[in-house]
Amino acid sequence: MKMQKKYLILSTLLLSFLSLQCANAQCKLTNTAFTSGESIQYDLYFSYGILNARAGRGSLSVTEANYRGENAYKTVMMLNTSGLAGSLYTVHDTLTSYIDHNLRPLLFTKEAFEGKDYSVERQAFTYKGNEISIRALRNWNGKELFDEVVTTSQCTYDYLSVISYVRNLDYTGMKPGDRHFIQFISGRRPVDMYVNYLGTSLIKANNGKTYEVMNISMTIHDDAFTNPKESLRASLTNDKNRIPVIINTNLKIGSVRAVLQEVAGMRH
Repeated sequence: MKMQKKYLILSTLLLSFLSLQCANAQCKLTNTAFTSGESIQYDLYFSYGILNARAGRGSLSVTEANYRGENAYKTVMMLNTSGLAGSLYTVHDTLTSYIDHNLRPLLFTKEAFEGKDYSVERQAFTYKGNEISIRALRNWNGKELFDEVVTTSQCTYDYLSVISYVRNLDYTGMKPGDRHFIQFISGRRPVDMYVNYLGTSLIKANNGKTYEVMNISMTIHDDAFTNPKESLRASLTNDKNRIPVIINTNLKIGSVRAVLQEVAGMRH
């Protein structure tokens, strides 16, 4: 009887260890899409009601970095409006993401001037066993709205690391209407997100080239899968690079459409 109890305890410990290993493994992806030195320039278009105007410039870059002694990728996205659209609604956003070489998010920051508002957001990720701790804070016009730590056992992505993630997803066999579930950190709350596959098409970018792209959208579902909200839409080249040719981002007022103007430093 004692021997059976001993084996039962050992089996339980082994299963617990394996479940921790599986949880960690699920958060690891092999990067086949981008490399350090990639730089993409975008023309921006602002849409609000019947207005659809040229709005300024944007960029997306990836470089090798060191985050707290760990080799990482640093991704920076910048959106800057100008001209008529900029005078109607100013957008000067800088988003920065650090991810490790397994594409797990380490740190996300966003500094945003949108309209008359200035906000700073930060999400720092810590991995221990099968638990992920995320310290999330937000300041709005100089006032601290929250500074909290949330924990989860599911792989969780922020606004910018999710782009690196979807560029490395396996879309083999997916048909329009198919979707892939992930968890997303929205402010200080982990929420359900779906990556929706919308099929392929041909798109002419602002560099004069026509690309075959895969079109995807990302929707966030609030509690109990109610009130779905589209976070962004993107068109990725249908090749190994998965270059974002178009990125549509919803703002507090209207939306910004980024269209590829120039790309350098591709992996393949």
